[in-house]
Amino acid sequence: MIPAGSVFSHFQPRTNTGYWPVLCRTLLGSFLLSASLSAAHAADTGNSAAAGSQAPGEARPQWYTGSLVSPSGALSKAGVFAWEPYVSYNLPVGYLDSNGNSHPLHPRQQSVSNFTLYKYSITDSISIQVTPTISYLWKKKAGTSSGLKLGDLPVDLMWRYLDADPSRYIPALSVFAGVAFPTGDYQKLGRAEDGVGSGVYTFRLAFTEQSTYTLPGQHELRLRMWGTFRRALTTAHLHNVTSYGTDVGFRGTAQPGMYGESGFSLEFGINQKWVLAMDLARDWADGSHIKGRNPASSKIERIDRINSSSGDWLIAPAVEYNWSPRFGVIAGVSTYFAGHNTGFSVSPQVAFNSVF
Repeated sequence: MIPAGSVFSHFQPRTNTGYWPVLCRTLLGSFLLSASLSAAHAADTGNSAAAGSQAPGEARPQWYTGSLVSPSGALSKAGVFAWEPYVSYNLPVGYLDSNGNSHPLHPRQQSVSNFTLYKYSITDSISIQVTPTISYLWKKKAGTSSGLKLGDLPVDLMWRYLDADPSRYIPALSVFAGVAFPTGDYQKLGRAEDGVGSGVYTFRLAFTEQSTYTLPGQHELRLRMWGTFRRALTTAHLHNVTSYGTDVGFRGTAQPGMYGESGFSLEFGINQKWVLAMDLARDWADGSHIKGRNPASSKIERIDRINSSSGDWLIAPAVEYNWSPRFGVIAGVSTYFAGHNTGFSVSPQVAFNSVF
């Protein structure tokens, strides 16, 4: 699964120079947490039996759909295709200032979005993934988007460089690398609500860990940990109203800051079909650097500013139901509960997972 609740919150980057320590702590934490569970039995990993999720010979394998936020690794068998559409509703609740204090937010830009994951395994350890997003946005008494809007398009190549070894309690480890293409509208907007893109090519990097453990009572517990990093490769050229908050008459450029996320998820199998899931994630971002000129009455106003850095904490509880090893559904809600210089929202969502 991918963070559906944060599809729009990260195309405008925010600041924090400590991205490498966060990533390193995430990777180190995955090994330490796996070691702490070494008294349990570790199984193979993946989204379903078709993707190699269970240990060979397991009598009654656990079925999973995947948590709402955690990214899944490369598929485990060549020729497998996974398809997972999300539908989510995003309701802004307020704004967190630089001290983390909450303030009301009006008007609120609400949205309904369809985020769909397409993944195909080229080999037994290498997969390619495409994740387009289509959305509709509106503000009460302020306006709506001009129609359904396609956001930036991420394309990732993922490689599982370490297979799980249940006998030695070794988790599966994967690395992602890819680019988000600037397909979303971001400048010369007729309506501010049409701004769903960044206008830049963005490099994407992620590391993931996944392992499954058998707890007393034959309940399965699946752990995922991840760290992601994003950096703009180009500069956006801005004209008039843009997704960076500029107005009519503006001419200039924007350089998005670096941003990323780290977190973990737990999925507890009540029985073979029913699973309880929970994600906890930390987002950080550098502010975008905006330069240009904006007409202000009779004079030209020169702009050269770097937006404030921001960060937030996200939690996403959910329930999964899987009626076969290949098909399942998950429903839950993601919400930001702490942070600074960022809006926070509640996002109910549902997704259908299938593997062929």
